[in-house]
Order: sequence, then structure tokens, then C-alpha cells
Amino acid sequence: MEFAFTILSYLCSLLYFLPLIFVAGILYDFVRYKTLSSASLLKKHVVITGASSGIGKSFACEAARRGANVTLVARNVDKLKEAEIEVKKCCIDPMQGISTFSVDVTQSYSVIREAFAEIEKEGGPIFMLMNCAGTAVCGILEDISPADIKNMTDLNYHGSVFPTKAVIEGMKSRGEGHVIFTASEAAFLGIYGLAPYSASKYALRGFAEALQMEVKYSGLQVTVAFPPDTDTPGFEIEELSKPRETRLICQSSGLLKPDTVAIKIMNDALHYNMKRYLMN
Repeated sequence: MEFAFTILSYLCSLLYFLPLIFVAGILYDFVRYKTLSSASLLKKHVVITGASSGIGKSFACEAARRGANVTLVARNVDKLKEAEIEVKKCCIDPMQGISTFSVDVTQSYSVIREAFAEIEKEGGPIFMLMNCAGTAVCGILEDISPADIKNMTDLNYHGSVFPTKAVIEGMKSRGEGHVIFTASEAAFLGIYGLAPYSASKYALRGFAEALQMEVKYSGLQVTVAFPPDTDTPGFEIEELSKPRETRLICQSSGLLKPDTVAIKIMNDALHYNMKRYLMN
């Protein structure tokens, strides 16, 4: 009986420390992530997919302004070279490395893995991966071809998952790294005229949220952005087939400039906010 009373007293005394333990845990996470997020991009290797235009190119310029070594990834070699010239103008140090790599991120994982191995061989370990390759074909379902549906899934979802898979093991082994996903407001709710597109962005959001749980205690960060319509070459193409209902819905969030979106994503990523809600 006396032994049981001693145990009970011991357990009760622990209750006094539980709030302190809880607060200490919160402070630990706060300090840990503030420390991670305060890391500078100076001389870090930043890789951006979909970097030949739009948000991707603007993000590459912003990374260069912060002293990063930048690799621009896209399919079109000529557009990549044009973007490379623009990004080099944003550098703060003549020794910064700005390079390009042409690859279609909708290809098989083995192709993507080899491509990113080559990118790291040439530019060094990847500190930040910005997944920005994507496309949208608007229209009601019966008006969208099976090929367009498949391409949106391959590019918007697999085109971010495969590059991430190619770099995540190396990031974990180094104990640092940052993966950014460019989703959409359509990742929160289905939008008329954007059924296959919405599905691909929902999938990307789910992947990013699950990945964040997997890497949380490995020294890595995950950020997912949800920008509204952005004034890019891709947006101009979307407008060609966008139903009136879709246009009215999307216009309610306004139209942002790619530089504005890129800066907001970068700032939020470096201040550790897993989700970034970009509104006008």
C-alpha cells in the first residue's frame, strides 16, 4: 500500500511538469525552424523546374539576387538560354554560377534521376528545389482530350514528384534542404472548367503535406504555394479555351505579376511557412 502511494505521489508530481514540457517542446520546434529558415541562399545551389518563363524564371532571378548558384531546368533550349541571360543580370557576384539543363520532367523516373544527378555533378549539392513546371487546359470535361488530361497529370503531379524523389535522399543525408511546390487555388476546391487540372493540383497538395511529415525531423523544409491567376505565357494559352464561367470565377482572385508571386514564395519559404496563400 505504501509503495502504491509512493508511485501515485510520483505520478502526481509529474503533472506539475507537463505544462513546462509542453511549452519546451513548442519552443524547441519554434527555435529549430527559425534557425533553419534563417539560412541564407548565398552560394547555395537552387534548382528551378519550369524556369524558362513565368513564375519559374522570376524565382530564378530572385534566387540570383540573394547570391545563389542557380540551375534553370526546362524543355526548350532556346528559351532556357534567353532566361539564363536575364538571370545572370540579377547576380550580385560575378562568381555566381548560373546554368541551364534541358529535360522533360514528364519522362520516366530513371531519366529524371539521371538528369538531377548530372545537375548536382555540375552545380554541387542541391539546397533548394523549386518545382514550378506545370500546365492548364481549360474546358468542360468532354471538350478536353485524353492526351491533355494525361499531360496535366504527368506535368503537374509527376513532374514535381519525380524531381523531388531524385533529390530528397541527398538532402536528408546532408541534413538540410528545401523543396517548394507550386500548386494553385484549385488545390483547395474544384473549379468549373478545370476538373482535370484541379485534380492534379489536389494531388500535389496532398503529396506536399505528407512529405512535410516525413522530412520534418531530418532538417528539411517543404513549402507549397497556392497562387491565383498569374500573368505568364501559360496563362495566355489558358485564356484561349477558358469557359466564361471559369473566367468569372478566376477573376475574383485577381491577376498577379510573376515577379510578385516569386518574391512572396521566396520570402515565405525562407521564413518557414509550409503553406503560402497568395491573394491579390
